[in-house]
Amino acid sequence: MRRTEETDWAAEGWERLAPRAGRRRLPGWDCTVGLVVGDRAALLVDAGSTLREGAELREQTRRLLRGGPGRVREVTHVALTHAHFDHVMGASVFGTARVYGAAGIGAVLTAGREELRADAVRHGVAPDDAARAAEALASPGVEVTGSLSLDLGGLVAVLADVGPGHTRNDLAVLVPGEPAVVFCGDLVEESGEPQAGPDAEALRWPFAVDRLLGLGGAGAVYVPGHGAVVDAGFLREQRVVLGRLR
Repeated sequence: MRRTEETDWAAEGWERLAPRAGRRRLPGWDCTVGLVVGDRAALLVDAGSTLREGAELREQTRRLLRGGPGRVREVTHVALTHAHFDHVMGASVFGTARVYGAAGIGAVLTAGREELRADAVRHGVAPDDAARAAEALASPGVEVTGSLSLDLGGLVAVLADVGPGHTRNDLAVLVPGEPAVVFCGDLVEESGEPQAGPDAEALRWPFAVDRLLGLGGAGAVYVPGHGAVVDAGFLREQRVVLGRLR
């Protein structure tokens, strides 16, 4: 990795996690967005809470990709870890990108569009911004059952349906390497206690954490949906906490 590349990521407010992967912690809810860079394609993991936030991410990733290792110049794939407003409402800005989610997420987003808008407003998103994002929201074109290998050119990312847990449709993303990086969505939270809303599957959530550990292994970097990156030991401790949820 060239030093100038790492400096570019830091200057844009992104944290480099591995030679081909990094993330940004968005303001407001400390929500993580990831970027995985191949020679021919680039994968964004989650997309922010509004069209404005999505557009900012689109421009940032374009600048980052200009200094990247291959010829890709914009995000070509978007993986949505779950159907909550702070992770999905900016996705439609990436209009030419192929969008992925866990099996069943499309029906959840279609039926829950109004609830997403209302939830965004309850959490402080301006009503007009929430309405525009909900109206523009596109369902994933590819729903993952089990796992899917995504060849980005020089790097194969793995999208895995590891839920249910935080929701009924939880997707994780593995970036192989030294270290391996696993984007966990809100199955893992570092900045606070795990949030179990009405769509959570509390009794099954610990087993989703087991699947994350099986995906990344003991030496992986685990990227929570909110908060600082963690290790396998943190996941094992959080599994104990989740086991108390009912």
